[in-house]
Amino acid sequence: MPYEHHNGLPRSAVVDLGSNSVRLVVFEGHCRNPTPIFNEKAVLKLGRGLNASGRLNEEGLEQALMVMDRYGAIARAMRAEPFEVLCTAAVRDASNGPAFVHALRERLPGVPILMLPGEQEAEFAASGVLCGIPNADGILADIGGGSLEVVELNNGTRGRAQTLKLGVIRLAERAGGDVIRARAIAEAELAELPWLAEGAGRDLYLVGGAWRALARIHLAQTSYPLNMVHHYTIEREEARDLTGVIAAASRRALERMPGVARRRVDDLPFAAVVLRRLLRATAARRVIFSANGLREGWYMSKMPDSIRTAEPLLSAGHEIAERFGRDPSLPPALLTWTDTLFPGEAGDARRLRETACWMSDIGSHDHPEYRAEQSTMRVLRQPGIGLDHHARAFLAMTIAVRYEAEPDAPFLATARMLLGFEAARRATILGMALRLAYTLSAGTVDLLGGTRLINNHVLTLQLTAGTGVFAGEAVTRRLERLAQALGLEAATSIV
Repeated sequence: MPYEHHNGLPRSAVVDLGSNSVRLVVFEGHCRNPTPIFNEKAVLKLGRGLNASGRLNEEGLEQALMVMDRYGAIARAMRAEPFEVLCTAAVRDASNGPAFVHALRERLPGVPILMLPGEQEAEFAASGVLCGIPNADGILADIGGGSLEVVELNNGTRGRAQTLKLGVIRLAERAGGDVIRARAIAEAELAELPWLAEGAGRDLYLVGGAWRALARIHLAQTSYPLNMVHHYTIEREEARDLTGVIAAASRRALERMPGVARRRVDDLPFAAVVLRRLLRATAARRVIFSANGLREGWYMSKMPDSIRTAEPLLSAGHEIAERFGRDPSLPPALLTWTDTLFPGEAGDARRLRETACWMSDIGSHDHPEYRAEQSTMRVLRQPGIGLDHHARAFLAMTIAVRYEAEPDAPFLATARMLLGFEAARRATILGMALRLAYTLSAGTVDLLGGTRLINNHVLTLQLTAGTGVFAGEAVTRRLERLAQALGLEAATSIV
């Protein structure tokens, strides 16, 4: 029987059994933004020697069986259902792959052990990326130890796909450890896919541990203010410069670079070679790193259409409001109440404001002296995959100001660095408006309904007599600050 948390959330678990590593992830709940509550990886390098022998690494096989015993025990103890094992390129291509799968089935009776064809691996990878970036447009590249999956994405729709033997372990073996030879191999194989050129001027989405390792190096080199790979974006020339440095560096130089994971040192030059060849083949304008991929794609395949088709940014707002807010009927009323402050708003800007309204009460249960800072960190660092870095910064600034933080507060430094002037101004105005709304309404729809903002050359707060709202000192002060931020005079009327 599947486990249910006290709030009724089920759990599901998946093992990604790849050429380089095997990883167990346990997700909690059925939601648009997958929530991993357990994540464990073992680096086994099952694909080492595969290119020469055609077989999985025997030493890795023994370790894999022990690790899978543990993962099965964890999934049972956490009462995860479904629990499935996904075997990718190395197991798929090895002559002893079927025997290994048979051994796994004997060790884990009743657990589905799926040998994924390359096309399904690419499909799951694409679904994982689209889970967090629903309108992704360009080329997706998912690199593992044994293979590289490339997928065409057309405004959120999966197009052509191909699996290539350009995983970091396999490429290194095919090239005899020679980076220059690896460059020629990668270039020749990518040239067989002329449709990659349709990525010109679009985005290149990168999935896989080797890509993430490159992103962490760039994060460290540039002192980027948010230590988060998911949605990290760099321009084409920055990516080319990074790959040039990594591909040419000695092992010793790589080990001394900030942000380098020691276990990835051998893979980095070959990951850099493949990325540089992809940049040439696609002519992409920029690179976007995704922490989502195969496992999240599998998770989304288990979700109903009502969840799969939901907008991830708004879903993130709803989900955090359910955990930390007080009244789910208030956010829609706040959205309407603040409409007058943002005439002509549409698209992403409106979705951001709506999400901010949903998140506007997430500090209600925190200590009053720390609500602003705690809420800021909660927004900036929550695992919600639907939030890109700009959205995190905008929402953090908005919610901090809603809890009376000054926009120049030290704990808002990250948000300020990620926002331009106009976005920071907009977040400040929205935060001030939300603060005024909560002061008037005590966080209730009924009291908010007795008030209205009118923006017509003068910012007027209209109050309905007999509804329990009045323009006391706190209300007047906050109205005047909001009007000042808008460049308007403030007024109050009673009807």
